[in-house]
Amino acid sequence: MAPAAFFAGMMVLYNSELLPADEVRLPLPNRGLYFNDGFFETLVWESTGLRYLPHHMARMQRAAVALGLQLPSALSTPAALTATVRQLTCTAAEPLQRIRLQLWRAGAGLYAPATEEVQWLMTTQPFQPNNFPITTCGFAETVRTYRSPVSFCKGPNALTYVLAAREREQRGLEEMILLSVDGYVAETVTAAIFWLRGTTLYSAAEATGRVQGVQVGHLRRIAETIGINWQEGLFTSADLLAADAIYTANVAGVRLVKQIGSQRFPSEHSVLQQFFAAATLRA
Repeated sequence: MAPAAFFAGMMVLYNSELLPADEVRLPLPNRGLYFNDGFFETLVWESTGLRYLPHHMARMQRAAVALGLQLPSALSTPAALTATVRQLTCTAAEPLQRIRLQLWRAGAGLYAPATEEVQWLMTTQPFQPNNFPITTCGFAETVRTYRSPVSFCKGPNALTYVLAAREREQRGLEEMILLSVDGYVAETVTAAIFWLRGTTLYSAAEATGRVQGVQVGHLRRIAETIGINWQEGLFTSADLLAADAIYTANVAGVRLVKQIGSQRFPSEHSVLQQFFAAATLRA
């Protein structure tokens, strides 16, 4: 779809001003464009409000502190963020919407910033859930993750995932698992990864350089609530391949990994049936 067709008739919020998308003009200089000086969030709006709101809010606030940015009042609290998103979602007919919030530092300058003030753009499109099983998956060969002061948030390390996505497409895979520079399981190109072995769920530690996932954070809270042990740490590809079941998770959904390389994994497990039933009820 051509960009003009995608944005036709779409309304956006630009620094709290509701505008037709094709009327938005971003002034130059723009530190987001010049230096990638900012971050973004992808959120899901439903009839009851924003899904996983506490997890999104925590990541946004943490990202703002790490980058030395001041969140504007329209985005700075759960209530304010909800009210702001509602203003935009009222312009679209779909009950489920995928919200993209892009924030970047205002002002000019070279690498050294002159302000903590933020400019932002919020867009919406219909939400498309994706819970389909992953049938072709492998380990990345050309890209590794690495930890930095901003690796937990979305945006600053975007080129890592662009390169990983290119490799995934070139290899004809549905999804691809990224390892850290030290060889530990980190995440996939588009999602967090977690797995079951015995009666314990496992996921990668932040030390791997993976993003602080909101969906997997929600799932971990549910596991702890119903008494399922969840361990976060540094795990090798061999640890992952010894799993009883493997899943990926992002705001679009939770996906079963049915196969990595030539190794297949089962799709049914009594522990996970109980877990996902609880997660659905408490989403």
